[in-house]
Amino acid sequence: MQIKNNTFVITGAAQGLGETISVALARQGAKLALLDINAERLDQTLEACKQEDASCYAFTCDVADETSVTRCFASIEEHLGPITGIVNNAGILRDAMLVKVKQGEIVDRMSLQQWQSVIDINLTGVFLCGREAASSMIRHGEGGVIINISSISRAGNAGQSNYAAAKAGVAALSTTWARELARYKIRSVAIAPGVFETEMVASLKAEAHERITGAIPLQRTGTVEELAHAVEFIIENDYFSGRVLELDGGLRL
Repeated sequence: MQIKNNTFVITGAAQGLGETISVALARQGAKLALLDINAERLDQTLEACKQEDASCYAFTCDVADETSVTRCFASIEEHLGPITGIVNNAGILRDAMLVKVKQGEIVDRMSLQQWQSVIDINLTGVFLCGREAASSMIRHGEGGVIINISSISRAGNAGQSNYAAAKAGVAALSTTWARELARYKIRSVAIAPGVFETEMVASLKAEAHERITGAIPLQRTGTVEELAHAVEFIIENDYFSGRVLELDGGLRL
């Protein structure tokens, strides 16, 4: 699939990986629907994409709310026409130990709210947006590609029961959809990033940053541009489907 002149939806586009992916695709001539719940930050991404002469629109959307998502995707088709690709990137962290113990006493537990908020956005949001994008692709009969952002944490990570479960679910959705949707010329793929140089990682103390990079065989974090390049590769390679692309510098061996 060509990037130029095709319409892509990017969720979580207001900052970090979503912003970088959006600008990278805009630079390649894509038409873009930029989604996020943070309208102010989303406008900044919109302006950055417009500087690349891209045809793009910003849509304030709560990916965890079915009504918000269905209305948003209807508006996307009204403004940009049929959807040919989506990058399901929106996600949050609410880290906590399942049960926290000090001196033999339970002092805290992961709350239901911490669990549910991550599942709602990181997993249900992928389901809702993926469903709407696939529906648009099927109606218009031209095929397309669904790219879901999973994580190295899908294999399990202490303090991230909610996030790990959601990202494992995202990987499972991606391979399931590849089987279900291939008959409609729709590919479905996941990317499982390791540690990337986002604002959160860049703000870590020097010793914490060194500890993280020291565990990575390549001895550095990934750049957001490298992840955007992976998205471009998946879009353009029409035989890549049903797989999880590990992008972690060798961290998960």
